[in-house]
Amino acid sequence: MGIPQQQLGNPRGKRPFLLLWTLAVVAATTAFALHLGIRVQGIELGYELGRAHSELGRLREVRRVLELEVASHKTPERIDFVARTLLGMDVPSKDRIFAAGPMPTLDEAEGSGELNLAQGIVNKDKAQEGP
Repeated sequence: MGIPQQQLGNPRGKRPFLLLWTLAVVAATTAFALHLGIRVQGIELGYELGRAHSELGRLREVRRVLELEVASHKTPERIDFVARTLLGMDVPSKDRIFAAGPMPTLDEAEGSGELNLAQGIVNKDKAQEGP
């Protein structure tokens, strides 16, 4: 007859161990691959965040420069320069100035309060000058 079953060993007894071992190795490898994938994705997001922060800093600097440029364009000197050079404007001569209506009389100015307002400004300026 042949060799007894016990001497050959139980091949069916080793198969569950080999199957479980293979599943454990596959599960560990899969978990490791997922861990690496998540880690790489986190690093990529960190680099992207760094680029976004640097872009934000650059845009803030550009905004600051543009705000300064806008402020410089609103100065009276700049407006005068643009009006004289680019638009060809100049201070009008006396012959180019036309009256918009008759000059108000002293009675009309006192009645409307314009005279009191003008005198108040003049008095305020004199008070600031001092003795």
